[in-house]
Amino acid sequence: MIDSTTQHKAEVASLPAEELKAIETFYCAFEGKPELLDDAVAADWQDIPLAPGQIAGRDGMKPLIADFRAAFPDAKVTIHEIISAPGRAAVRAVISGTHEGEWFGIAPTGKTCQLAIHEFHHIANGRLTHTWHLEDWFGWLNQVGAWPAIQQENTR
Repeated sequence: MIDSTTQHKAEVASLPAEELKAIETFYCAFEGKPELLDDAVAADWQDIPLAPGQIAGRDGMKPLIADFRAAFPDAKVTIHEIISAPGRAAVRAVISGTHEGEWFGIAPTGKTCQLAIHEFHHIANGRLTHTWHLEDWFGWLNQVGAWPAIQQENTR
């Protein structure tokens, strides 16, 4: 399902199969299959913080995934690490793809880039119920050239 290079095999092995499936299915949705959220997250799933214009719940994420796929049609998710405890998991992953469509107001650049993500999930009944996330937007803006280099004055 996911191109996983997970380093903590013991942690993943201790994750119940239905919880691991929910996590993998969640990240597969970002590869252009927003309908997979129905199998991965609770209907009243809480995504914290919401993206600009995003409505609450899993249905609020589906349009963002469709827009993301239009911007990055070759997007792939690689999970690098999962650390788990009963009812929760932390995921370190990277989304890579070519910027071929507008994304958050940034015109397509044609550049291949990566977006590092760190997410923390609460899981109940085989579904994600809460997700707290942090993405490296600064790194992405820098990769596509949308963050201008700071000109430093010679102070000598």
